[in-house]
Amino acid sequence: MAETINQWAVITIVLSGIALCFGVFFIRNHNREAHMRAMLLASGLATLFLVLYLTRLGMGYEKKYVGPDQWRTAYFALLISHIILAALNLPLALGALWNAYQGLKAAGNLGNIDAPAARKLFNRHRAWVRWTVPVWLYVAVTGWIIYLVLGRYGEIVKG
Repeated sequence: MAETINQWAVITIVLSGIALCFGVFFIRNHNREAHMRAMLLASGLATLFLVLYLTRLGMGYEKKYVGPDQWRTAYFALLISHIILAALNLPLALGALWNAYQGLKAAGNLGNIDAPAARKLFNRHRAWVRWTVPVWLYVAVTGWIIYLVLGRYGEIVKG
C-alpha cells in the first residue's frame, strides 16, 4: 500500500510542476484567468502530494541510499538542499497565494486588478512569486531526481 501511495505522490508532484510551468506561461502571455486556474491546480496537487508523502512516512515506508560511494556526497547534498528548500517553499507558496487572494478580493474580478487597493496586493504577490517559483521548481525537479536515484539505488527501511 505504501509503495502505491508513494507512486501517486510522485505523480501529483510531477503534475504540480507541470501546472506551475503552465501558470508561468499563462501570466507571461497576460492570460490571468488561465494563470489563476493553473496555479490553483498546481497548489492543489502540491497539497495532495504533501498529504500522500506524510501518509507514506506515517506508514513507516522510507528508502535509504545504498548506491555507489562516489555518489554519496552529491546525493546527500542534493537531498539536504531539497529538504531545506521544500520546508521554505510552503510559507513562500502560502504568502503568494494569500496576496493573490486578497488582491482578487480587493479587485472584485480579474479585470479590475489595477484598482489601487488591488494593485498593491498583486505587486506583493509578484514579489513573493519571484522567490516561490524557482524554489518550487527546484524542489520538484530535485524530488524527481531523488525518486529516480532511490528507485535504482534505494533500500526500503522498515519502520
